[in-house]
Parts: sequence; C-alpha cells; structure tokens
Amino acid sequence: MNVKSFLLTLATVTTISSVFAQANILNAKSPEEIGVRTANQKLVDNDKPLEYGYVDDRDVLFSKMVWEKVVLDERANFPLYYPIDTNNIGSDRRSLYDVLMKNIQNGRIENIYDDSYFTTKRTLKDIESALTMIDTTELGIEQLNAGEELSAEYINRRTITAADVREYHLKGLWYFDKRQAEMKYRLLGIAPVAPDVNFIDESEPDLVPLFWVFFPDAREILHEAKSFNNANSSMPFSFDHILNARRFQGYIYREENVQGDRAISEYVSENALMQLLESQRIKDKIRDFELDMWTY
Repeated sequence: MNVKSFLLTLATVTTISSVFAQANILNAKSPEEIGVRTANQKLVDNDKPLEYGYVDDRDVLFSKMVWEKVVLDERANFPLYYPIDTNNIGSDRRSLYDVLMKNIQNGRIENIYDDSYFTTKRTLKDIESALTMIDTTELGIEQLNAGEELSAEYINRRTITAADVREYHLKGLWYFDKRQAEMKYRLLGIAPVAPDVNFIDESEPDLVPLFWVFFPDAREILHEAKSFNNANSSMPFSFDHILNARRFQGYIYREENVQGDRAISEYVSENALMQLLESQRIKDKIRDFELDMWTY
C-alpha cells in the first residue's frame, strides 16, 4: 500500500468515526452530549458519499441490467433489516426501511416511483393505500346499519412497518469499462418489498414492492444513516457503503432480455432450485465476459 492510499484510508476511517452518533461518548459530561459534535468538528467535517466517476458511453464495452432480490431472513442481510423495534434504542439506530420512509415523509427524498423503470412518479399520499389498511369490524358495520356513529374501537388500522419488510429489490447495471479494463456494478434503484397490507395476516401473503427509489438520488441520505457493524460498533457502515460495496447476499430474479425483461419465475416455474441455478448461470455469464477479455 503506497502513502497516498494509506492517507486516504486513514482519512476515511477518521471521518466515519467522527460522524457516528456515538461520537464524543468518552468526553461527554452528560448523556445529552453523546453524539453532539463540537464546533471545530463540524468545521472540518466534509463527510460526503464518494462520488461516482464519469463514464462515457463509448467506454462501455459490455453491459447487462439485472434485478436482484435481497431476502432479509438471511444473516448477511440483517444490517438492512434491524432494528425493527425502535422504542428501546437510540435515535441513531434505524433500519433501512425506516430511513427511507422518514426521508420520504420529511421531503428529503422527493422522487419515488411506481416501478423499476422510473417512468411514473408517486407521492407519499399515493402510496398510503399500499402502506395502510383501515377496516371496520362486524360490530362497527352493525353500528352503521343502525344509523349510529361509528365508534373508534370498531376500526382496525394496520400499517406496514420495518418488521413487515421481507425483501429488497435492487436494480443495477453490470458494465465493462474498457478504459479501466474491469467489470463494474452501478446500483440504480431500490425497493422495499412487503406483503400486501390487505392480506398481511394470511399464512403466505403475496409480496409486493411498496415503491421504488432512484438510488443516486438518495445516496447522501443513505450515507448519513449508519448501520450496525457487528465486528466493531465504533466503525459503522453507512447504508450507501453497504449497498455500493455489495455487502449483502442477493440473487438475480430478472435480467433484461428480448422477451420484455421477463422474470426467471416466468420461464422456470414452481422449481426454486432451478430458479437459483438459473440466477447463478446469469451471474456466471456476466463474470465470464470479464474473464474472457484476458483469454487469448
């Protein structure tokens, strides 16, 4: 490792440590001072997500768009799922879903979309029907039929929370940069996936993407939000880092193809093992392109 790389690594580590919410914990005189940076710390703070380099279309020798599922039951994906109960934990610890929803509600994430092609924009009000179910019990219906005012106790309200999110769907582009002679990946979109709120209490409810976020538009927000690092709690990973560095376990469920980008489940149906093998075949096809570039 040369001096320049060492200094860059040291600066990154120092910056990450300084912005974590547990900063100043060893110098705090009261609990309120934990996580509060001093004026000097804020002055030197230049913590931004690492910018993507410009890639000219002429430098892209090969590309393949893929869609992946990140199943949150898998241990490698726990940092994206937990914590789901925020009542007894600090405000600095939130799941990826809570980070996305909070910033959609406060307006920092302005652009949310209906699908992974980012053609139709939606608002928070538009997606409320997918996030909340309001139902009237039988006693409430009897009350209405009797001409009485509906009591609040006879109204069931169910809202999707971080605990209900089962998966994340990712859309990204694998491309071979001929200028740097290597295969690279660029994440383009992310969507939380949960059961349909109207059938959420069924044994095997259908899973639906709640909304899509254009990832480059949300990178700064995801860089500010930190995920728990089980190996070293003083060195957390930002969600931006986890997703860009592909520190998760996912499998391809769709690739761009001549059949209208059909999903694997559409031509390999009712066979989970063969679907996984097909996902692996697509991965190998992408990886082999880079290997073949160095085969003479």
